Amino acid sequence: MQNRIQKITDSLDKNKAEAIEVFDLQDKNYIADYAVIASSLGQKHTLALLNHLKDDLKPQEHFNHVEESGDWVVVDLGDTLIHIMTPEYRVKYDMETFLNELESH
Repeated sequence: MQNRIQKITDSLDKNKAEAIEVFDLQDKNYIADYAVIASSLGQKHTLALLNHLKDDLKPQEHFNHVEESGDWVVVDLGDTLIHIMTPEYRVKYDMETFLNELESH
């Protein structure tokens, strides 16, 4: 699993995503074992990061579901959720607070 998380964070990092955070939610009664959050530089960059992830992770990974807008992309890999957001959406929805609370309990 750590290899998969490393591939995800490496892909995001090399393609200029910012403030990448990984949350270990195993045994936390959450819908996924891990959540990864990263900030994009803007709407076009959000979608470009999604395309880079698809290229870098396939064919090893099956993307179960992808929800996308220019401001927020959610990738469901089954046991891992990846959130790529514009800085404005990241502040507005503050997922870190929710996930940090989950992770610490």
